[in-house]
Amino acid sequence: MGLTHVAVKLSRPGGRRALSTRLLVDTGAVFTVLPEPIWRRLRLKPEASTEFLLADGSTIARPMSECRFAVAGRSATSPVVLGEPGDAALLGAVTLETLRLMVNPLSRKLMPMRLLLGAMTA
Repeated sequence: MGLTHVAVKLSRPGGRRALSTRLLVDTGAVFTVLPEPIWRRLRLKPEASTEFLLADGSTIARPMSECRFAVAGRSATSPVVLGEPGDAALLGAVTLETLRLMVNPLSRKLMPMRLLLGAMTA
């Protein structure tokens, strides 16, 4: 199975300055993780703290914020983890779903989701 990296433009919600970078798509990660140099350049501020369970069973806390993403012609705001030294730069499932994108399991490329809307009948 290959790795998928995507070009993204990031900005503060309501901000004008965008920063371009590449993130590793990790559909197993719930949230997107931004490395410290990136979130500091964007001037993101911690809004909450969330605990995460690591593979070894230990827990860590990381600050969370909101960031605007532009990926594959789509734009949306998503919660992000404000990474610390050693944290990987990842594009997680919540951001992908917010952008209405998915990873094609064969080509490993991003593609639009087919969205279904159910209705209740009387």
